[in-house]
Amino acid sequence: MVSKPHGNKLINRVVVGRRRDHLLEEAKELPRIEISETLAADTINIAHGVYSPLEGFMTQEDYIHVLHDMRLSNDIPWTIPIILDVNPEDIVDIKEGDDITLTHNNKPIAIMKIEEIYGWDKNEYCKQVFKATDPTHPGVTKTMGRKELLIGGPIDLLNDIYEPFEKYRLWPIETRVLFEAKRWRTIAGFQTRNVPHLGHEYVQKAALTFVDGLFINPLVGWKKRGDFKDEVIARAYEVLIQHYFPKDSIVFSVLRMEMRYAGPREAVFHAIVRKNFGCTHFIVGRDHAGVGNFYKPYEAWEIFKEFPDLGITPLFIRESFYCKKCGGFVNEKICPHSDENRIRISGTKLRRFILRKEKPPEYMVRPEVFEVILSFDNPFIE
Repeated sequence: MVSKPHGNKLINRVVVGRRRDHLLEEAKELPRIEISETLAADTINIAHGVYSPLEGFMTQEDYIHVLHDMRLSNDIPWTIPIILDVNPEDIVDIKEGDDITLTHNNKPIAIMKIEEIYGWDKNEYCKQVFKATDPTHPGVTKTMGRKELLIGGPIDLLNDIYEPFEKYRLWPIETRVLFEAKRWRTIAGFQTRNVPHLGHEYVQKAALTFVDGLFINPLVGWKKRGDFKDEVIARAYEVLIQHYFPKDSIVFSVLRMEMRYAGPREAVFHAIVRKNFGCTHFIVGRDHAGVGNFYKPYEAWEIFKEFPDLGITPLFIRESFYCKKCGGFVNEKICPHSDENRIRISGTKLRRFILRKEKPPEYMVRPEVFEVILSFDNPFIE
């Protein structure tokens, strides 16, 4: 039995048929606000139930509750504010109660009913969400560059944005049907923004030993400079799954959503999102959604103690490493050998091999995966 959606109802704000035709005509006459690709992706995720139980962008009451209590105003766990920021000059002739058209690249994406227009303290947002105000944190820098006002209210989706990875994309309504068809009762979700090395594969297979299926769901969308490009991640996983996982043990789908690098809070948010896809379990990394040294080791594990009512089981699989004496990937719980026998696989080490176009050791990354990475002139975001 797949998990119930967060809040017990899978939201659907996608307009179809005659109503869509009518709203598309109406959208032409409404005030328009052009939104970024990231906000357009959030709009689409709301509409397709990825962010259930949200039906639109947060009004002030929910925003404040999430910021300070990590719960919506109705006490449902929620850790990352889903907000739409605007410049005051964009809404001079717009007031609360009005409908507006949200556009991206001048194409109508959704109609939004503005329930509330309110200000926000970006500094306070950063302190609460990122536990940091240091501009070297990519989430802080991005937040401080956002617009001065927030608008909240429900949305009705008229059009999707172009999705270059459409062949890899599934919505919660689709994954739920698929998991049921496969007769999976337990499904572990895996979040990633990286290409897979053998450490990732160890964690995925460790989870797969005691659940029916694995849902690998990498983020495509805004990431910081130096992270892997979306297409590199998608293609690398494609070959890994093809060559190294049992047939029918994996469902792979991309999720267009920005990385926030909010550490523990984002770990819980990532779990909620995968719960909406139907996952019963969620793999939580040692430094999940972390960046630099902003979060303590295993801090992303500790936060889950605050959410006994989350409705998805976190899987805390210890950091893996290659042990020369064990002759394979293990973790500290099962390996008795000293540190000099342990080789930890880091993204930094892998990056060095990539930049030098030098074949890494077999214990680091699968040859097929490395071949995919090297097929790109530059696999990293500039």
